[in-house]
Amino acid sequence: MRVRLATTTVGLTAVTLLPLPACSTGTAGAKPDTASSAQAVKSAGADQDAAPLSSAALKTRLLDESDLGSGYLRQPERPFRHDDVTVVGCTALSELGGDAATGGSLTFPRKAKATFTYTGGSNSEVTEELYSDSANKLSDGIDRIFDAMTGCPTYQVLAGGTAIDMASQKLTAPHRLGDEQWSQLLTFSTGGQSTVVKQTAIRTGSVLVIVSGSPALVDRHLDKAVAKAARVG
Repeated sequence: MRVRLATTTVGLTAVTLLPLPACSTGTAGAKPDTASSAQAVKSAGADQDAAPLSSAALKTRLLDESDLGSGYLRQPERPFRHDDVTVVGCTALSELGGDAATGGSLTFPRKAKATFTYTGGSNSEVTEELYSDSANKLSDGIDRIFDAMTGCPTYQVLAGGTAIDMASQKLTAPHRLGDEQWSQLLTFSTGGQSTVVKQTAIRTGSVLVIVSGSPALVDRHLDKAVAKAARVG
């Protein structure tokens, strides 16, 4: 059995145990960045006060197969499973409440999401999520979750009766992208197997872009995701 991640919002602690082909530390394809997390860099650009986009508009700005290239298959959207989730050993994350542990803390109504499986040898996944709201609301929402999750180097998640050991590590997000940046590396371990997930969030004006999944795939497609999400018109 593999740990399959319910990467709704930033709730990577929301996990379900489903069969998943190789997506372990051996196939991550990218070395962890040991530098400290990038500080949020705010821009004084005019897009700071841009009107939020609708969910329909956000959907048109998601990456698709033509953007990603060959070997990618879009997955049907899976309904979110509200398993009984408990966080152990991370007070900051626990204090955010059950919604944080199950991926429900970023409750922005304007959102869009797409998940792709890469079949080019590793069957890894990459997920893109877009949210839109005022710059301040987006910044506060994502900052609160990332601070809590990366504030605990190790902790445990009890999901549906299964204990999952977690390790979190702050990464340096690319300063060249957007107005604010966050990034982290998470390792999920259970049953003697581990899965590594990189998650990078970029706020550009009134749009928040979150790309999660195999570290190599996140690095490969992040620039394209931000560029398409921030397009004008």
